[in-house]
Amino acid sequence: MTALNRVPSLLTRAGTASALTLAVAGGSLMAPGAATEAAASPPGMEALQIAASKQGSPYQWGASGPHRFDCSGLTLYSFKRAGKKLPRTAAQQYNHTRHVSASHRQRGDLVFFHAGRSVYHVGIYAGKGRIWHSPKTGAVVRLERIWTNSVWYGRVR
Repeated sequence: MTALNRVPSLLTRAGTASALTLAVAGGSLMAPGAATEAAASPPGMEALQIAASKQGSPYQWGASGPHRFDCSGLTLYSFKRAGKKLPRTAAQQYNHTRHVSASHRQRGDLVFFHAGRSVYHVGIYAGKGRIWHSPKTGAVVRLERIWTNSVWYGRVR
């Protein structure tokens, strides 16, 4: 059986949500017994996939999962599941990361929104100018275009 013939079977076993998460986050399906995409990925990519799997989860101020999130709660939860420890707030997370320029950003980096020197929001960079984030009361975890140039990038070490 060729790898192409195994894809429908793998999709059935993986489930629609897992396949959708892999497609959105840019992952790939591998043959049974092979190393998983998560195991082969750096923590940022794994955290990105975890955040994408929380699509539709409601925003709740101060929540850090597993079913409700605020912005920094989503990044905290996602990186914790990927094996990395982050502080609780967006500003603390910014101070905990290795800062990178927009030209060197990578999928899985954190995107920090700021007004002057004050960080007020965080999401996980998904590529093509988009982030996974939990935006505000009444909203849900979603993929969205970055709407401002007032952002800084940080890589979790």
